Amino acid sequence: MIDDTSSGELAGDDLQTWAGLATLLEWLPSALDAQLLRDSGITHFEYGILYALAEADERTLRMSVLAGFANSSLSRLSRAVTRLENRGWVTRHPDPADGRYTLAVLTAAGVETCARATPGHVQTVNHLALDRLTAAQKRQLQAITRRILPAIAPDTGWKPPTAHAARD
Repeated sequence: MIDDTSSGELAGDDLQTWAGLATLLEWLPSALDAQLLRDSGITHFEYGILYALAEADERTLRMSVLAGFANSSLSRLSRAVTRLENRGWVTRHPDPADGRYTLAVLTAAGVETCARATPGHVQTVNHLALDRLTAAQKRQLQAITRRILPAIAPDTGWKPPTAHAARD
């Protein structure tokens, strides 16, 4: 029997598993972008920014924290936030606690935009992914992502709150 793991090549079940995951990682972002652009005029990356700010205390995050959540460079994030600022959805200002940092703040219009975009986005996520899984498969997927993500970027990225705080 040949040990494919030492040959430097993927084969068999490992190849099938990786091919499926790699294809999913390539195709899912464009499917999410397509729906959000069509329905709300924003990309999935921009939606992620709005959503992260909407879920943050006082709808405010340091740009460096937001970049970590978005797995983005500060320059890419800054360009996206500039687009959102130009639409009146986000403002930026120096952090009063430490002027070396810049805060991104979701405006009331940004809250409305995020709220309008969310139902269609949730419907798309459900249609493309979650509705296709059983409850047990969803739990398995959670467990799988919890095991893989730390190997990529330990202790980074956005994590959903344990309970949604009431928004005023």
